[in-house]
Amino acid sequence: MSSLEKPALSGLELTAQSLACVRGGRRVFQGLSFKVPGGAAMALRGPNGVGKSSLLRLVAGLVPVERGTLTLSGGKADTPIAEQAHYLGHLDALKPALSVEENLSFWARFLSNAPTEPEQIDAALDAVGLIDLAALPARYLSAGQRRRLALARLAAIKRPLWLLDEPTSALDTEGQDRLFKLIGAHLQSGGIALAATHVDLPFTVETLSLAPAGWERAA
Repeated sequence: MSSLEKPALSGLELTAQSLACVRGGRRVFQGLSFKVPGGAAMALRGPNGVGKSSLLRLVAGLVPVERGTLTLSGGKADTPIAEQAHYLGHLDALKPALSVEENLSFWARFLSNAPTEPEQIDAALDAVGLIDLAALPARYLSAGQRRRLALARLAAIKRPLWLLDEPTSALDTEGQDRLFKLIGAHLQSGGIALAATHVDLPFTVETLSLAPAGWERAA
């Protein structure tokens, strides 16, 4: 059992007990347990194929739990964890024909199930440095700009749990700094972040190292 000692800032806590995951008939990991309180981040480390992405997708509800339990206390009662989480995977999930603003507005409506104020969209685009490109079709964005637009969803709609799979991919130094600022503000507000990353994060985090034989808590 790994446990972050930092007290929760908002009563939030993500708890995994003896999780096991099977994909394509292969057991990816088993006996995985950890706790992450509100206001804290956990970095997932390990070589390719050990289950970092699978764990994030499992928490996001995209992969079934083969065994064990996963709970998010302090969140919305009777609401699935998936509906309280932002999942940022390897794909940016953008529509090339839509403008930067239209792409973000679509995702904001989808994630909140309600119309979003234009000021909210503008603030999110400004947070990732894309406000001047709001009217540009997404097909003309660079890889780094596409990644920034995907990250803007984190700022546009508030959700307590962030699940980030290599979030710094394609980002330059400025883009990474903006991402770290977003994550830092999220943690300061009492949110939780799980990130599979090979980049050192500029905040206090616990590292959960996964290996082909299972998992272990880093020293």
